[in-house]
Amino acid sequence: MAENKKQPYKKRKNRNIIAVTGFFALLFVGMIGYLVWFVALNEKTLINNSYNSRQKLLASQNVRGSIYAADGTVLAYTDVGEDGTEARVYPYGETFAHVIGYSTYGRSGVEEQANYYLLHTNAPLALRVINGRTGTKNPADDVYTTLDVGLQEAARKAMRGRSGAVIVTEVDTGRILAMVSLPDYDPNRIEELWPRLMEDEESGTLVNRATQGLYPPGSTFKILTALEYIRENPETWQEYTYDCGGAYEEGGSRINCYHGSRHGEIDFEEAFSRSCNAAFAHIGSGLDRESFAATLDAAFFNNTLPVAFPYSQGSVAPLETLSADEMLQTAIGQGKTQMSPMQLNMITAAAANGGICYTPYVVDRVVNCEGTVIRQFKPSVCGRVMSEEESAILRDLMQKVVEEGTGRGLSGLSYTVGGKTGSAEYGKVKGDSHAWFTGFAPVEDPEICVTVILEGAGSGSEYAVPVARVVFDAYFE
Repeated sequence: MAENKKQPYKKRKNRNIIAVTGFFALLFVGMIGYLVWFVALNEKTLINNSYNSRQKLLASQNVRGSIYAADGTVLAYTDVGEDGTEARVYPYGETFAHVIGYSTYGRSGVEEQANYYLLHTNAPLALRVINGRTGTKNPADDVYTTLDVGLQEAARKAMRGRSGAVIVTEVDTGRILAMVSLPDYDPNRIEELWPRLMEDEESGTLVNRATQGLYPPGSTFKILTALEYIRENPETWQEYTYDCGGAYEEGGSRINCYHGSRHGEIDFEEAFSRSCNAAFAHIGSGLDRESFAATLDAAFFNNTLPVAFPYSQGSVAPLETLSADEMLQTAIGQGKTQMSPMQLNMITAAAANGGICYTPYVVDRVVNCEGTVIRQFKPSVCGRVMSEEESAILRDLMQKVVEEGTGRGLSGLSYTVGGKTGSAEYGKVKGDSHAWFTGFAPVEDPEICVTVILEGAGSGSEYAVPVARVVFDAYFE
């Protein structure tokens, strides 16, 4: 009798054991499945991790691929000596230092971004079999970039050694045609220079200022202040007038025009083209802060940038928390506002391109040793910064900057230019300012967008505009 009573208990116990075992078996299978899925989805990221020993394994099997400009000019390759030693060679030295980068002591630039492709090989199977038998390394895949050698050289030369950055992109694709950052270094000598570069805490030579540099935007920010005013006053913005006596005062705060300029009676177009701080402080004081915050959010402030390069995030203080004085400073691109040349370039390109923003990219395609395309990268839209109507208005305003305002150094050429200058004050010494210019050409059907910053140079019209002109000339002429 007692034995019969034990039978149901044993059955229940067995069922429980089976259930628990089944649960952990399913959990284990699920974990394996997730791990396989995660590795497959993030293979490139995992391979690029500096702690991943598979990089060394791939490097022992394959000769690192070459990097080319858009026209096929070699920008980086691996030189293999008779004794089998390998050395990475950069034919243009400093010229492409930040955008192409280096592959020793870590990696940067395209060397980092395309590391996965440069390590892997898609050489024909027959070749790999032969190489396997002879102990010869396979040729890894090559990478073609979007970069233009002529534009890169012209931009770097035009900067005349001044610290800063120049970035040039195609308006309707996001292709990066040139990206210069100074000071730079010779990647061929990276091993020799590394100790000094690590000790140098002031110049920031290894920083790609085009994407990682953060600066007050100064008057280039008036593109967004103007956009917000137009949005809030779609029917009446052209009726705006202001009598500029050289400064705007409100509640004990005072905003001066650059170098104390007195612009007199001006309308909205003149205020923008002549970069009147007083008028834009007056405009900024009356803007709807919640609406303005949404406009800045769409322009990537306090947001991630859709770029593959390491970058610094542009920021603006929460508008609802700003004092009256801080709001005036923000409206003219000063105060706590910061942005990178890359972010400003994206905003400018959107203004030139009907309001659409394309993701900037520098890797065009990956090919194997026989030239077969393994992967092709295509333009992709990353958002809409403004409407087509607003874009058309801004294009006209920016053309007036060149024809009648602070960008006149770009007028009267064989092509038309629209743009905005900026003189962004920084530090505690009055008058110290970074020189900005951002613009596009030709105005009728914009093709390229050029953004320039020269650190501590002075006014944008005097220093940044001539650099932009050299770049535009190199492209069109």
